[in-house]
Amino acid sequence: MLNVQAIVFDVNGTLVEIETDEGMDEIFRAIGHVLTYQGIDLRRGDVRELYTRTLKEQRRRSPEEHPEFDAVEIWRVIVEENATDFTRSLPEGKRAQLPLFLAELYRGVSRRRLRLYPYVRDVLDELRTRYPLAVVTDAQSAWARAELHQVGLLDYFDPVVVSGDHGHRKPERRLFDLALDALGVAAADAVYVGNDMHRDIFGAQEAGMRTVMYDSPQGTKEHLDCAPDHRITDYRQLLELLS
Repeated sequence: MLNVQAIVFDVNGTLVEIETDEGMDEIFRAIGHVLTYQGIDLRRGDVRELYTRTLKEQRRRSPEEHPEFDAVEIWRVIVEENATDFTRSLPEGKRAQLPLFLAELYRGVSRRRLRLYPYVRDVLDELRTRYPLAVVTDAQSAWARAELHQVGLLDYFDPVVVSGDHGHRKPERRLFDLALDALGVAAADAVYVGNDMHRDIFGAQEAGMRTVMYDSPQGTKEHLDCAPDHRITDYRQLLELLS
């Protein structure tokens, strides 16, 4: 039995089954067409090349051991570097929102599936009456909270720690520490539920937390000699561990 004061979850691959195809031509074609209305003429191959190059450069400049990219900043750079007089004549509010819109469009076109794993909601409904719940997720603010809202889970968690807000990603322990500090609990009194042996289990253990591995089809399943404290294949087993 796990005796804990708080539970922290990963999201993608743990609570939510999500599939994206970020290499699709349709993504870059759609963004190229939208940019036309901003006075920027880029073919889909140009958009793809600029996105890839800017992302790599962003990560190269990062001082972090586990750098996270900033999707909105990528599109801001692309827009600024290719702006025309027409672009600069657009209303200031429209120009300011354009990078965020492009980041959302990129994610929306690439997304193929977004749904909860079985029994997640039922289990969270029970757990939220007994424990404070939080999230630590590798994601972008441009879409992380909106996707939690879409599957009806956003209101279950406080805090929601998103790696894209901080410039580094799991297994960086500072992300776990942020959640623990906000919850007001010691690491030894919290459990982390994740699906990736390196980013989730190793990262949470480095932060001093106990761990539960949800064996979904997604995520890395081996990392050095790391092993979770518990494994589950059905969310109802989490209730059993905590009973």
